[in-house]
Amino acid sequence: MAPEKTTLGHPSAAEPLFQPPSAGEPQRNWPMVVGLAIVVAVLVGGTLIWRSLRGPEGQGPPSYASHLKFSDVKLSQAQNFVGGTVTYVEGAISNAGDKPVAAVSVNVTFRNTLDEVAQRETLPVRILDRSGPYPDTVDMRLRPLAPGQQREFRLTFEHLSSDWNQQAPELRVVGVSLQ
Repeated sequence: MAPEKTTLGHPSAAEPLFQPPSAGEPQRNWPMVVGLAIVVAVLVGGTLIWRSLRGPEGQGPPSYASHLKFSDVKLSQAQNFVGGTVTYVEGAISNAGDKPVAAVSVNVTFRNTLDEVAQRETLPVRILDRSGPYPDTVDMRLRPLAPGQQREFRLTFEHLSSDWNQQAPELRVVGVSLQ
């Protein structure tokens, strides 16, 4: 039998140009697996962040919230030191329950002219102290709200949506700490 003659650079007709990987050689899909893992991690992380930013809305108000009443809610504005406008939501908060309240968090919802949510924020209620030369706010934990007591409060907003309808916002208690 004579050896098969081939020309340099030209394979013989019996030799295939491309050979598929052999069955024993594992395929390298690492880039696709890593990419898929990153996409899944981003989706899970985004969902967790979104849920934490949404706050306690889905949980409903705390049980003691029904004993807290807001009244005489009014708005005022002032210029801050850098020339911006600060908006204050002030009023009275009363405790109609039988326990002292050390802290209250409220969900404040500003609406636009179409009654859609223009801005929503959750803030701690701060007690308004008028004993000094100018009104100042103090943390409610320093002056808990006793049963049957009413105090002035103030919420401060450095920025409000330009879409806001200039009406008083809705106040909904989302957190209560009892003393």
